[in-house]
Amino acid sequence: MSFSDASRLLRDAGLPKWALLLALSTALVIFLELFALPASLLIGPMVAAILLALTVGKGKLRVPFWPLQFGQVLVGLMMARTITADILGTMAKDAPLFLLFIFSVIAIATGLGWLLTRWQVLPGTTAVWGSSPGGASAMVIMSEAYGADARLVAFMQYLRVVFVAVGASVISRLWVAADGGEPPPLVLFPEIDWPAFAATMAFAAFCAYGVRRLRLQGGTIIAPLFLGALLQGMGLLKIELPMWLLAIAYALVGWSIGLRFTRSILKHVARALPRVSACIVLLMALCGCMPAALHVFAGIDPLTAYLATSPGGADSVAIIAASSDVDVPFVMAMQTGRFLVILMIGPMLARFIARRSGLAENPA
Repeated sequence: MSFSDASRLLRDAGLPKWALLLALSTALVIFLELFALPASLLIGPMVAAILLALTVGKGKLRVPFWPLQFGQVLVGLMMARTITADILGTMAKDAPLFLLFIFSVIAIATGLGWLLTRWQVLPGTTAVWGSSPGGASAMVIMSEAYGADARLVAFMQYLRVVFVAVGASVISRLWVAADGGEPPPLVLFPEIDWPAFAATMAFAAFCAYGVRRLRLQGGTIIAPLFLGALLQGMGLLKIELPMWLLAIAYALVGWSIGLRFTRSILKHVARALPRVSACIVLLMALCGCMPAALHVFAGIDPLTAYLATSPGGADSVAIIAASSDVDVPFVMAMQTGRFLVILMIGPMLARFIARRSGLAENPA
């Protein structure tokens, strides 16, 4: 094979565009990390993919099925790793209190999502998935399996993550003069427990194959999350996920969303931005009323109560809580509990609202 033939094969496979996408994604992640933006490892590749799709990509690039499937399973395992015995114990001790406030936040978010659906700001149940207060990456992945437009769901979810993270940081600083919750440095290549890593990879491959074989809707998140948490709790699996591997998983998910953007969907996002932003601010304001009730009726200190009821962005809330004088297990138990409830009832809520509204999905 001549050099020109090899070059043509590389161009036909889209390798120069993939190289450009990788370079642009890396640059954006580094830039976003300078501002400590939550979920930068996912947002950077997603924005890079959008830019490529709207310019030189022209809708031809797509993330291959199995790498994307495996990446989604790794995101589910990452979430399973956070469900520890301490958090479950805190939730069990005050179960009625947790359930009351978890369902209150979900009810407010679902109501606002229903309004956006009725106003037809976004097509079908997209607004419902986008309004879910927690588990942004899981909601984006699962929403597509249930017929929503993952591009618009990602737009709503990560816009809310940014709003909530900034709001929580400001409140933390004003309330207790904290340092704003600067995140620890990003360590891409930590020391690895190789036996645990091998077991984690084998389990991830098993989940990816099983979900495909059984055709489980949203299974790439649900199966590894619940099975992984169960095995971890029983001491049968140590979930070992080095940051470089999670960065690859986040990039695959971000690329799969961003590469499907078109100019028409971007125009839709621009038109919806003012009303979606207003709903996010209203959601934060309504959830901001709950800490007073937690403080009065349960004796929870105000900042702990505020961070616990903050509508989503659990990773950024965890960083802020860790650097503040608050009850961190209580905050994380509330955030984790809400995510698990949303994971279980989210599809049912979306279908219910779709039936009540009489609107069908109409992805762009």
